[in-house]
Amino acid sequence: MNQKSIDFNNRLIKNVISIIKTFQLLEKNEANHIFFKQIVRSSSSIGANFQESQVSQSKKEFIAKLNISLKEANETLYWLELTESLNNKNFSANKIESLEIIKILTSIIKTSNKRKTEQI
Repeated sequence: MNQKSIDFNNRLIKNVISIIKTFQLLEKNEANHIFFKQIVRSSSSIGANFQESQVSQSKKEFIAKLNISLKEANETLYWLELTESLNNKNFSANKIESLEIIKILTSIIKTSNKRKTEQI
């Protein structure tokens, strides 16, 4: 894994930790518990799939894993927005970071697809 990938992976880990800390401040109720489980699952899956992409056996597998990370990042943003609405809380820092992660993943995927096309 190159330094950029290591840095991005560390950023993904910090994002999950930040989301968990944010959720710990919320009222303890059934809805928040359900949302917490979902958002931890989706936000941690971003990093897990990114990590797997780094050891892919092909460009196609690499892009597929990154696409899964992107889908999970979009799901994370959804859960943040839903929880924010129901709790009347501001999760702007978590949402901004999620949007940045989405942009980075989208850029990596576009670049990889472009390189894949150029090789054919």
